[in-house]
Amino acid sequence: MLTRGAILVRKGVFSARNFGISAPAAQKATDPIQALFVKKIQEYKSKSSGGNLVDASPEVEKELKNELDRVSKQFGGGAGVDMTKFPEFKFEPAKVDPINATA
Repeated sequence: MLTRGAILVRKGVFSARNFGISAPAAQKATDPIQALFVKKIQEYKSKSSGGNLVDASPEVEKELKNELDRVSKQFGGGAGVDMTKFPEFKFEPAKVDPINATA
């Protein structure tokens, strides 16, 4: 018996399974608990637009900013440094001493 992903081969019998993620999401929730869960997830996603923290107090936002500044300084950032830019590397050719080949 060999298994590879969703394909199962067993003594000449070939069967395949289709594991779809979108199929359960497209169905209407019949369970009231499941419907409440989906509703809360949708509310959370609508609040979290823009990449900000959801329902964060000013103290939490200040602490997040302090931590991001600390990590930025630790890894070479600081005032005026764009940490989203890919670093530029400059490699100088290695200096090789000539070998005295006359012997």
